[in-house]
Amino acid sequence: MVEEKIKIQTISDIEAFEKIPIRERIKAFNTYDLLKQGAAINPGAPAVSFFLTGEGYANPQQILYRDFLSHITQSANFFHDLGVGPGDVISYLLPNLPETHYILWGGEAAGIVNPINSLLAPPTIRDICLAAGTKVLVTLGEFPGADIWQKANAIKKDLPNLKALVSVYGPGDEKEGIYSFQDCLPRYRGDRLDSGRIINPEDIASMYHTGGTTGTPKLAPHTHFNEAVMAQMMSWGPELYAGEVILGGLPLFHVNGTMVTGSFPLSIGAHVVILSAQGYRDQSVMKNFYNIVEHYRAVAFSAVPTILSVLLDIPKGNADISSLRYLVCGAAPLSVELFKRFEAHSGMKIIEGYGLTEGTCVSCLNPFYGERKIGSIGLRLPYHEMKVFLVDEEGRFSREAETDEIGEVCIKGPNVFQGYLEEAHNKRIWPLPEWFNTGDLGRQDKDGYFWLTGRRKELIIRGGHNIDPAIIEEPLYRLPEVMVAAAVGSPDPHAGEVPVAYVELKQGAAMTENEILEYLRQEVGERAAVPKQVFIIPQIPLTPVGKIFKPALRWESIRKVYQQELSALKGMVEKIEVLVTEDKVHGSLVTITITPSPGVSKETLRERVAEVLARYTVRYELNFG
Repeated sequence: MVEEKIKIQTISDIEAFEKIPIRERIKAFNTYDLLKQGAAINPGAPAVSFFLTGEGYANPQQILYRDFLSHITQSANFFHDLGVGPGDVISYLLPNLPETHYILWGGEAAGIVNPINSLLAPPTIRDICLAAGTKVLVTLGEFPGADIWQKANAIKKDLPNLKALVSVYGPGDEKEGIYSFQDCLPRYRGDRLDSGRIINPEDIASMYHTGGTTGTPKLAPHTHFNEAVMAQMMSWGPELYAGEVILGGLPLFHVNGTMVTGSFPLSIGAHVVILSAQGYRDQSVMKNFYNIVEHYRAVAFSAVPTILSVLLDIPKGNADISSLRYLVCGAAPLSVELFKRFEAHSGMKIIEGYGLTEGTCVSCLNPFYGERKIGSIGLRLPYHEMKVFLVDEEGRFSREAETDEIGEVCIKGPNVFQGYLEEAHNKRIWPLPEWFNTGDLGRQDKDGYFWLTGRRKELIIRGGHNIDPAIIEEPLYRLPEVMVAAAVGSPDPHAGEVPVAYVELKQGAAMTENEILEYLRQEVGERAAVPKQVFIIPQIPLTPVGKIFKPALRWESIRKVYQQELSALKGMVEKIEVLVTEDKVHGSLVTITITPSPGVSKETLRERVAEVLARYTVRYELNFG
């Protein structure tokens, strides 16, 4: 198969490419055919290399394309034998392994796959499985230092649809409904599907968990067409060819890991190097990153901004990383300062982009051949529509935004899902038919480039004044001592909320909170945006894919304020505990637990607490210890 590339430089190039209908351009309409297409290019070439930790990068396990496809087919036949049909769900709790790919793509050829973050707490995993209707649960076997097997066993009794538990690198007991993946796989043929299934492009292939971890889980179903077309849309632009190496370090429960460093390179016969079971969370991988690049002559990798922050502090030494042509950076806005520093450090090109689970992964990228506007998320992908809308309070379309006018970034296209599994989550997300509101605020410039300006829920609103956190975060990243930084709104009795900044310093840095605050007073041009306080903390909370988890910082800022206000009860109480969590109705909920001093009535304390917190808008519940 000759690989078709489009040398996009402007939006006009995309429009010219789109004159041929997409269904005449794509060659695979489901993920099984997509991977067969990639394997047929050179069956004897390596599809995947894997090493358990970063220290063992020079001695990988290597799987050739002919064997990779065979293992996917064997996996599909195994699941079919377990009773999985096109409407049945296979959930998995797995680290990054070659077997994770067999289970993902083989599972999609048999039924519907539901990748789950194994770092989640058992109750959350249980709720996701219940929402999905899990029939088969695949999990890592029992290993020292890992608790995935224990989590799976803790929840299996609560899953009424569960018919089988499959252990990867673990023993089986088929009488008890436990199957060893390694023992079972060789029993099945690898040359065709035993089910004889003809996969319809509109069949559901997967369901990815997205959004918060409280309330009814948000599951985003993808059709086979969504996933197959996504891989091919990605393949038309960035420079990656059959036989070339791309590094995969993002988790295989997330669309960035499964698509950008999964289905896309595997569909064109490229070589995916899995950066250990833990990916970028493995410190030995980060320490050896540049040696890994040199060893495999890697061409590209995908990352999030926090990964670049870490790599910026790792010396290249004598490693030859000249093979690296580009990296794709997304999942969170990238600081302009970090962008410039990393390109200078690595000598490679950063392709900043944007996407989301609901769009199957990627919506837009800065053009590889054209102008890369630093700080922009680039141009829309071919055949993928993307616009900025103004919507009313009910989420309905009011009008299209003017050039450079901020509004809601909305997407439509063959890669966009058709709605969440739970109907309750589908309210106010479709401003117009087929147009999904991403929830991100942004603008489009005169050249067609998109710029994110924050999420509506991330905006800090100080007395009616809208503050973009980036105004604070950009100067912080210009400080050499700063590793990671984030600005969030903190409750304020007068302004509603005020900005505060959380900072994680680099090892050995000696800056104080006051010094950083004084610096921001000079650097932040918008007076209302100058943070009221700066907090230096040991580690900024991150999601498993490396995004800054701002809700945790907002909750901590609320906790600090409420705890401080409640100190006015001194003498009336023996102990006060304040906990802030996500609430599916109110957004955030403060739970206050008070142990009264002897002789102080609960009613008196209830009235006093109401008085102290009267000017705050975050809902609270009062308990007595």
